Amino acid sequence: MNERILIVEDEPRIADVLERYLRAAGYLTERASSGSRALELWRAASPDAILLDLMIPDMDGLEVARKVRASSDVPILMVTARSEEIDRLVGLELGADDYIAKPFSPREVVARLRAVLRRVQGALRRPQRFSVGGLDIDLEAFEARCETSVLTLSPTQLRLLGTLAEQPNRAFHRNELLDILDDPAADTRTVDAHIKNLRQRLGACAAQLETVRGVGYRLRG
Repeated sequence: MNERILIVEDEPRIADVLERYLRAAGYLTERASSGSRALELWRAASPDAILLDLMIPDMDGLEVARKVRASSDVPILMVTARSEEIDRLVGLELGADDYIAKPFSPREVVARLRAVLRRVQGALRRPQRFSVGGLDIDLEAFEARCETSVLTLSPTQLRLLGTLAEQPNRAFHRNELLDILDDPAADTRTVDAHIKNLRQRLGACAAQLETVRGVGYRLRG
């Protein structure tokens, strides 16, 4: 993943959280804390999407969106504490692709960003079959094998294994894998528990599922 995301947010704490989650999800990031700086970075960095707070210094987010939309179709996700319907309608009329109200879940922002990028870029259908080392995974058939042995996996375990197998040898952050669980009550400890159970189900291929200390997990090819 090489998409570059421009974060336009004047509250450092919120910008830090967004940047941390986006980088954990594999995105590159740029940050601006004012409207004028946002336009400078938009022109210089050519981001693939913009997370745009409406309440920013020297030029509000609606004006930034208006200027960007005058010459670009870059996806814009507006982020704001203002919840009035008129703000939302004006933002969408200006060409915003999504609208997120504070307070928000950073995981929700990442999920919405992914959805917008898939929709706007017309992403290709993800592959459904993978062979990694001794593992063969067929998501369409809902089946996984270690060498010749059929594995008994839950839907969540199969989704986790398929995600890891799609990019073998890459270390996935726990927060990335958390998005796959589709469970608003889950946390990184939930990810650890699912991975532990998955490893127990992999039999002779269990050694391929490695823990990357301080990061998360990877599947060795």
